[in-house]
Amino acid sequence: MENCFICDKHAGCIEVSGDCIYEDQYIYMSHIDKKGQPTYLGHIMLDLKRHVPQIGDMSEEEAAAFGIAMKRAAKALQGTLQAEHVYTLVSGNAVPHVHMHIIPRYAGTPEKYWGPMDVYAWPDAPFGGELEIREVTAKLQCFMKENFRANV
Repeated sequence: MENCFICDKHAGCIEVSGDCIYEDQYIYMSHIDKKGQPTYLGHIMLDLKRHVPQIGDMSEEEAAAFGIAMKRAAKALQGTLQAEHVYTLVSGNAVPHVHMHIIPRYAGTPEKYWGPMDVYAWPDAPFGGELEIREVTAKLQCFMKENFRANV
């Protein structure tokens, strides 16, 4: 699809932070990229590989793979980053390509910062740059390989 950030990312046309956490024939999972800005560590993007604007337009196979990958991503965040809660968010407003934000909430996060995007406002939230994103990505890749026999 022309002018689609997610399609361009999958095609390797743009450089993003971190490495692929998991990939199969239907989905691509990576850390969110804030274009060099400090990033909330553990914020994962789960993308459908095929350009599909709406969830209802996915094939049954794509939907099954997407759901399983969502569950595995949450389990990886709990197992590697000790997330006490994992948020999922799909809006599709900015980029009309099926993708999901999977965001950990860390222990000690004050309740007023609970919410998938509210965690970003917490002054003590774990933010990092490229090096920290790569460290988190490596932990998540390892967890996926060990627990789900995932090939990265």
